[in-house]
Amino acid sequence: MALPSLDSSLQGIPKNVLAVSMETKYQCQQCHQVLRKPVQAQCGHRFCVHCFKLLTSSGPKPCEACRQEEIYEEPQSILNSNEAFPDNAAGREIASLPAKCFNGGCSWTGCIKEYEAQHEGKCEYEHVPCEACQVLILRSEKERHNERECEERTLNCKYCKVSFNFKQIKAHDEICQKFPMQCKDCGKKKIPREKFQDHSRSCAKSKTACPFSEVGCKAVIDNGKHSDHEQTSVMEHMRLILATSMVRLQRPEAPGPGEWQEDSGLGLYRAPEEGATASAATVGGGTAASGQTSGLDHKVTVLENIVCVLNREVERSSLTLEAFSRQHRLDQDKIENLSNKVRQLERTLTMRDLQLAETDQTLRELQFCTFDGVFVWKIADFSRRRQDAVAGRTPAMFSPAFYSSKYGYKMCLRLYLNGDGTGRGTHLSLFFVVMRGKCDALLKWPFSQKVTLMLLDQNNREHIIDAFRPDVSSTSFQRPISEMNIASGCPLFCPLAKLTGKSSYLRDDTIFIKAIVDLTGL
Repeated sequence: MALPSLDSSLQGIPKNVLAVSMETKYQCQQCHQVLRKPVQAQCGHRFCVHCFKLLTSSGPKPCEACRQEEIYEEPQSILNSNEAFPDNAAGREIASLPAKCFNGGCSWTGCIKEYEAQHEGKCEYEHVPCEACQVLILRSEKERHNERECEERTLNCKYCKVSFNFKQIKAHDEICQKFPMQCKDCGKKKIPREKFQDHSRSCAKSKTACPFSEVGCKAVIDNGKHSDHEQTSVMEHMRLILATSMVRLQRPEAPGPGEWQEDSGLGLYRAPEEGATASAATVGGGTAASGQTSGLDHKVTVLENIVCVLNREVERSSLTLEAFSRQHRLDQDKIENLSNKVRQLERTLTMRDLQLAETDQTLRELQFCTFDGVFVWKIADFSRRRQDAVAGRTPAMFSPAFYSSKYGYKMCLRLYLNGDGTGRGTHLSLFFVVMRGKCDALLKWPFSQKVTLMLLDQNNREHIIDAFRPDVSSTSFQRPISEMNIASGCPLFCPLAKLTGKSSYLRDDTIFIKAIVDLTGL
């Protein structure tokens, strides 16, 4: 009898889904989980259809269960897809078995059939791997993780709209042509990188070299202050021009053949081959040339005297500048020493602030701390805190820590004023958190004490109460390896509608929450 095609690519249902002890007849002989779409081999043993297909994919195989039970007999104990058949009777029995969700914090219950159809693969408290970074996260937090926390998520630049990996955000900001920059000269902000060079050239406060830099002026001036500099530095510019002119007036040595020669009287240049003609002209006009040369020598003497005076002024200014430079260096050393002292004092103040913060935290914990497993949490300013939760500014708040005894378990409560998970927007969600304590090595793990959570009726009539006994297989109740374990509790603790109007649970904008840890057995 050939095995019909059944649409199932999953192994058996986890055993801890059952709310009752599992009978052996409901166990797959291959994966040892609860049978999913059971088939029965001709030897009588049952398998999940997926497990059986994998087992016989390469041909008939001997039944290991028959060997273990020492009832192996051929050909009945040979697993063959042509000889197996769907065990519908066992399937109906399994479908009716009571079931519960094994994910920490989930309170779903039903039967196996409902679990497969409605809850499996959909539980908000199930840890699933992120498709991008493979980190295990709660299914309920998958969307937030993909948008805000995943290291491998893809982002779009809000300036140029280019897509890139989150890890490349800094590298992209360095090259993005639309990235807003700030001019350090004028302080203007939000200048796109592609237009920043144009702004620098036109910025009124950007600095450029003086137009007289070709004759020696070394000043660097703001773009809008060139006129002021030229007016205030006229004498300095004239001195530079004079010095440059004197260098150019100095006559060169007698030129060699093939070089250009200067005519002192006429300021013209002529080639060497014109020399013969020029010599004849010079003999005729010798007297006039002598007079011009005498006048030029007088002018050169006057200019040399001016240069001497200017040189003395420059020398005196240089001495004054050197004295100012020495004083400036001394002042800079003093400033550096004072800056070092200021930085040292800032570091000391920072350390003191941290110490004060730690002391303040310790005092707050001691003020509200209890050591008998009973804790009453007063939450004032409920309306403001609720608005912060709705807006997403402070979705959750933690209570001060409390203890089961002086050297016992350290615990706290976590409250979502706008709900969390299935209770978001409709309920208060209240969770119990096991924290890392100083004496954890002396305590019994996992934590297994019954926990009762209460929203107190301030008329002392009808408190809202929810209690649970920890699932010892959950990581929420193992010995903490970080500051606190994952919270576990009641996402649907109290409907928000009960806190509206003249509610006896909300008075003077204050609510009271009480936690009781059963100390039996400690």
